Amino acid sequence: MSVYLKRAAGTSETTEDEAKIRQAVENIIEDIAVCGDSAIRQLSERFDGWSPPSFRLSQAEIDALVSSIPQAVMADLRFAQEQVRRFAEAQRKALNDIEIETLPGVILGHRHIPIESVGCYIPGGRYPLVSSAIMCIVPARVAGVRRVVACTPPSGGKPPAASVAAMALAGADEIYILGGVQAVAAMALGSESIKPVDMIVGPGNAYVAEAKRQLFGRVGIDLIAGPSEVLVIADESADAEMVAADLIGQAEHGVNSPCVLLTTSELLAQAVASQIERQLRTLPTGDVAAQAWRACGEIILVSSLEEAVQEANRLAFEHVEVLTKDPQYFLERLTNYGSLFLGAETCVPYGDFAIGTNHTLPTGRAARYTGGLWVGKYLKTVTYQKCTPQASLMVGEHCARLAELEGCLGHKAQVDLRLERYTQSGKRAQ
Repeated sequence: MSVYLKRAAGTSETTEDEAKIRQAVENIIEDIAVCGDSAIRQLSERFDGWSPPSFRLSQAEIDALVSSIPQAVMADLRFAQEQVRRFAEAQRKALNDIEIETLPGVILGHRHIPIESVGCYIPGGRYPLVSSAIMCIVPARVAGVRRVVACTPPSGGKPPAASVAAMALAGADEIYILGGVQAVAAMALGSESIKPVDMIVGPGNAYVAEAKRQLFGRVGIDLIAGPSEVLVIADESADAEMVAADLIGQAEHGVNSPCVLLTTSELLAQAVASQIERQLRTLPTGDVAAQAWRACGEIILVSSLEEAVQEANRLAFEHVEVLTKDPQYFLERLTNYGSLFLGAETCVPYGDFAIGTNHTLPTGRAARYTGGLWVGKYLKTVTYQKCTPQASLMVGEHCARLAELEGCLGHKAQVDLRLERYTQSGKRAQ
C-alpha cells in the first residue's frame, strides 16, 4: 500500500479561471474567423506590442537572424536536429505500406500518406522553447509533409534569433513572428495573408492549449499539452542529490508542474526532501521551482517494485525517470508514460533538447491512451480494397444479408447490383 510522505498542496486555479480562458480563446478565434488579418494585427499589438509590416519573415530577414547566432550555438542546434532526424527516419522506416490477399481475389491494403500542410507553434514566454522548433518541424519533414509553417512570438520587441535559426535549420517553409492564440488560429483558419494548414502541432500555455482544443476538428492536432510533469522512480541505490535535482529541475517549468518521487526507500525519501530544500536555495529558477514543489510536489513510498509499477501506471506521467538497480524491470512492465528515461546516465533534459526522442508528450494522464509527437503523427494511415468478379460475388452474398439485417436497403441495393452483374445468366452464385 502506497504512503504519501508529502502530498501536493494544490494550485489556486479554479473552474472560473478555466471558464475565462475558454471564453477569451473563443472570442479570439471568432474575431480571426470573421476579420482575418485585421484581427490578427490588432491582437498581436494588444498582447505582444508587435505590428510589423509583415508577420512573415523574408528570406533576407531569416538569413540575417541566422548569421547573428554564435557558431557554437549553431553547432548545438545542428547536433540536436541530426539526432531527432536520425531517430525519426528510423521510425518512418518501421511504418510499412501493406497489401494482402485475405481471400482468393480479395486484396486489402493500407498506405501511410503525409499530411499536406502543418503549422508548428513554437512558444516564447518565460522560456523560449528553441528545441520545440526541431521537435515539431524535423519529424514533419521526415514524414514528407509538403508545407511546414512555423510561428513564434516576438521577444523583447523583435524576432527571437535562436528560435528563427532553429526553424530555418529544421526546414520550415514559412516563418511568422506571431504568438499565442492568434498564431494558432491564424494557421488553422487562414487569413488574407496566411494560407490555412491541415494540422497544428507544438506546446504552449493554457491559452494555446485551449485554442488547439477548440480548433480540433477544423484541423488536426498532435495533443493538448498541459503543465510539464516528471515522475522519478527510485530505490535505495539512487543518489539523493541527483533525484532532487531531477525533480526541481523540471519544476522550473511552471508553478503548476507536477514533480513526484516514487520510492521503495524511506531513507532515500527523507534524504531527497532535505536535498530539495537545500538546492532550492541556490537554483537560479528556485522561486518558480519552490512554488511548484509546494503546490504539486509529492513523495510516495511503496512497499515493492511491483507496487511502484502499479502506481506509476496509475499516474501516467509525461516524463518518467527510473533510477533503480534494474531499470529494465520497468521498461518491460510500465505501460502508461510519455517518455521513459532509464538509468542515471540519462535524464529528462536529454529528451527535451538533444538525444533524439521527441519532447512533445502527453500530460494529464493522457499517456493512458496516446504517445507523444513523432513522425507517425504526420502520416494518415488509409486503407483500400479491390476484388475480382468472383471474389465480389463471395463477399457480396454476406454483405447483402448484413445490410438487410441493419435495414440499410440502399446499401443492399448497391450490393445486389453487383451480384447481378457478376453472376452468369443473372443468377446468384450458390
